[in-house]
Amino acid sequence: MSKIIATSAIKGAYTIVERAQKALEKSIEKNGPEQKLEFPNTGYYLPIIYSMTGIAVEKLEDARKVLIEARKLLPQVPSDNIWLPYLGGTLDAGIATLWAEEIIEAIKYIDGPNPVDGIWLGAATDVIIRERGIEFVDGTAPGFAACVGACRDSKTAVKIARELQEKNIYVFMTGSTDGKTMSEQLQEEGVELGWDTRLVPFGRDITATIYALGFAARAALSFGGVQAGDYRRMLLYNKDRVFAFVLALGEVDEEKYANAAGAINYGFPTIANTPIPEILPRGVCTYEHVVSNVKDEEIVSKAIEIRGLKVTVDKVDIPVAFGAAFEGERVRRENTYIEFGGNVTEAVEYLHMAESSEVEDGKVEVFGPEVDDVKEGSSLPLGIEVLVYGRKMQSDFEPVMERQIHYFINYATGIFHMGQRDISWVRFSKDAVKAGFKIRHLGTILHAKMHSTFGNIMDKIQIKIYTNPEDVAILKQKAKEVFKIRDERLSTLTDETVDTFYSCTLCQSFAPDHVCAISPERPGLCGAYNWLDCKAAYEISPTGPNQPIKKGETLDEKMGIWKGVNEFIYKSSHQKLESFSAYSMMVDPMTSCGCFEVIITILPTTNGVMAVNREFSEMTPCGMKFSTIAGMVGGGIQTPGFIGISKFFIGSKKFIIADGGLKRLVWIPKMLKEEIGDLLRQRAEELGMPDFVDKIATEENAVTEEEVMQWITEVHHPALEMEPMI
Repeated sequence: MSKIIATSAIKGAYTIVERAQKALEKSIEKNGPEQKLEFPNTGYYLPIIYSMTGIAVEKLEDARKVLIEARKLLPQVPSDNIWLPYLGGTLDAGIATLWAEEIIEAIKYIDGPNPVDGIWLGAATDVIIRERGIEFVDGTAPGFAACVGACRDSKTAVKIARELQEKNIYVFMTGSTDGKTMSEQLQEEGVELGWDTRLVPFGRDITATIYALGFAARAALSFGGVQAGDYRRMLLYNKDRVFAFVLALGEVDEEKYANAAGAINYGFPTIANTPIPEILPRGVCTYEHVVSNVKDEEIVSKAIEIRGLKVTVDKVDIPVAFGAAFEGERVRRENTYIEFGGNVTEAVEYLHMAESSEVEDGKVEVFGPEVDDVKEGSSLPLGIEVLVYGRKMQSDFEPVMERQIHYFINYATGIFHMGQRDISWVRFSKDAVKAGFKIRHLGTILHAKMHSTFGNIMDKIQIKIYTNPEDVAILKQKAKEVFKIRDERLSTLTDETVDTFYSCTLCQSFAPDHVCAISPERPGLCGAYNWLDCKAAYEISPTGPNQPIKKGETLDEKMGIWKGVNEFIYKSSHQKLESFSAYSMMVDPMTSCGCFEVIITILPTTNGVMAVNREFSEMTPCGMKFSTIAGMVGGGIQTPGFIGISKFFIGSKKFIIADGGLKRLVWIPKMLKEEIGDLLRQRAEELGMPDFVDKIATEENAVTEEEVMQWITEVHHPALEMEPMI
C-alpha cells in the first residue's frame, strides 16, 4: 500500500478528530452536556456511529465517549522510511474520521452554521431515505457517486453530472477545491439541484461527506435488518448491496484522503482525476481501492467499471438527455416555451389494444400544430393515443402500460409531465425546444420505452398525437367511456375472485428476507405495485421478482391464511417466515422492507390503532415519531401490533379486517386524512357509519395516547365498543 496515502489519511484523521474535540468542548461549555444532539427527523441518531458501535448519541455528553473510541482507532503516523503493505491502520483512521465528522456536522445544527442553507441540504431525513430507498431497491437507481471537490470548470461539472444522471446514478456533492464546489458550478449553469433530480448538494465542508456515507449506513439499518452495533454486517451489506463510489475532483488534501479511507471500509472505491498514489490490489473493495489520474471524460465509466456496477441505459433518439434521474425536474412558468393541459387546455392520454393490421410499429403522427407552428408562451390541447398489438396482450394490461406514460415522458430533461388519463399536464422548457425537441418526440419516447419495458407482451406500437381542439375532444370522450369500464372491472376484482396472488421480491436486494404477497385488495406496501401491475410484470419477465402464488387450501378465512401462500413465503424468505396473515396486524403480520408509505400501530388503551405516513415528522400518540417506529417494522421482521402498508390500503375492505377493520382507526395525521378522505368516507358509508371520519382524531385533536382516549370517548368512537385487540 502507498505510504503517501496512509500518512496523508492518518494525518487528516488526526486533524478532523481534533477539530471535533474542540467543537464539542466549545458547545458543551456554551450549551451544557445535556444539550440534545441529533440530525433532524431520523430514528437512527448519528447513523454511522450508531450502526457501527450501537451507541445512541442523544446529547453532547454522549459524543465524548465516541471521540474517546475514535482516538483509540487512530494509529501512529507512519515515519518517512516505512512502507506499509496493509490497509488496517488507514482504514481505522477512516472510521475515526467519519465518527468525528458526524459529531462536527451534528453540532452545526446547534451552534451553526446551519447545514441547511441556500442550496445546501444537510442530513437527509428518514422520510427521504425511505422515499429514495425504493429506487435503489427496484434498480431505477443503481448506486450513488459521492463527488468530493470541484471540476476544472462549470461545463465539465455539468457534463459529469449529466452522464451520471443519464445512468440514473445519484450524485452526492460535498467539499471544495480552491474554494469552489461542484454544486455551485452546476448552479452557475442553471442546473436544477435537489433530491428530485438526484443532484444532491449536502454541504460545502468536507465533513458533509458523512451525509453520503450515513445514507448508506441507514439503508442497512432501514432495509437490511442490520442491527445497530453489528459493524461487520453493516459494512458487508454496503459492499454487496449499495453500489457507491467516490469521485475525487481536483486536489486531494489530507482530510479528503481521510474521508476516502472511511469510504473504502464500505467497499466504496475512490477514483480521482488528479495523479494521486493508487491502491490497486483487491481486498476490501470488490476491485481496486484507489485509481487516479483518470480523464474527466472517462471518469464516470471508469468508476462504474471499478465498482462493478451494472448499468442499463436506454438509447432514445431525441435531442435532449434522457433518464429516470430527470423525472423530478420542474419546468417553471418563466422557463416554459409551450404547455398542454393542466387548467389551461384539454389533455388526455389513452392506450389501448388494436389489431395487428391497425398498428404500424414505430409510426408517430402529429395531427395539428407542431412546436414550430406556435410562438413562445403558447398553449395547445394535447391528445396522446397509443395503439398496441401483441399476441400476449390483455385488456388488463392497458392501464398498467398507460400509467407509464407519465414516467417515460418525464425522463426527458426539460420536459415536465403531471397526471394521467384526462387530467394530464405537460410543459416543454425553452432550452428543450431550443435543442430541437418537438411534440412528435413524445411518440419517439413512448415507442422506445414501451418496447424496452413491455417487449414480452407487445409486438407493435403506434402513436397518434392530436393538438387540434376538436380531435382532442373526440379522443377524450372515447377514452372516458373506456376508463369507466376499466374502473368497474377493477372494482369487481377481489381476493375471493382470484386463485392466484403475486409476490414482489424487488426489495430483497435491500431486505433479503422480506416478501410482499400482493392480492387484488392489498397492494404492495410501497404503493407502487398492485395486483394487475404484478400480473403484467410476470408476463413481461417470467423469472422476475413478481411470481404467481397459488393460494391453495384456505387455512383461516378470517385471518387471510392460505397453505399455498405460506409455502411460498417460507421458501422465499429463506425459511425465516412460516406463516403470513393478509388481514391481521396482530397475528403473523406481513413483513416490511422499509419502503412502506404508512405504518399502522396499536394504541392499547384506546382499543384502536393509529396510522402515520412517512411525510409526517412530528411526535405521534404512541410516543414515537415515524422514523423511530419504522426501525421496529422494517428489515423483513414480523412485529405483531405494527404493519407497514400503502396509504390506499386503509380504504380497502380487507384493511386489518381480522382485527376489526377500519373501525379500529382512532388517529391519523391531518395531511393523510385529507389525502385519502374521499376513500375513507366511501368505506365508512359502506359500513353504515357516515359520520365516522369526523370521529378519527388528528394532531389537531390529540398528540398523546391519553388525549386520543379522551377524544374518542367524547365523540363515541366505535372502537370503544369492540372486542379487545389484545
